[in-house]
Amino acid sequence: MCQCLNIPRSSYYYKAVVPVSEAQLEEMVKCIFLDSKSRYGARKIKKCLEAQGITLSRRRIRHIMKRLKLVSIYQKAAFKPHAKGKNEAPIPNLLARQFKQEKPL
Repeated sequence: MCQCLNIPRSSYYYKAVVPVSEAQLEEMVKCIFLDSKSRYGARKIKKCLEAQGITLSRRRIRHIMKRLKLVSIYQKAAFKPHAKGKNEAPIPNLLARQFKQEKPL
């Protein structure tokens, strides 16, 4: 069909993108950030915007967040003591093998 009309195939598959103003983007990012109680960062905000049909890069979202002074809340990783496994008893040498070699390999 594209050959008959003498147009490139990419024009057939091209999806027109409606431009969104910078003020609207800032408002949307701020709204998503505040709805998440300051927990979402650029990655999750990007996913929310994609669900609404708006494509933005994480870099652009980070710039908007920096301009609006939005910083997400995160918890520092705490030290978690590891309990020893249940089968930590030393293994006996039942075969009485000698592991000392006389010459190097």
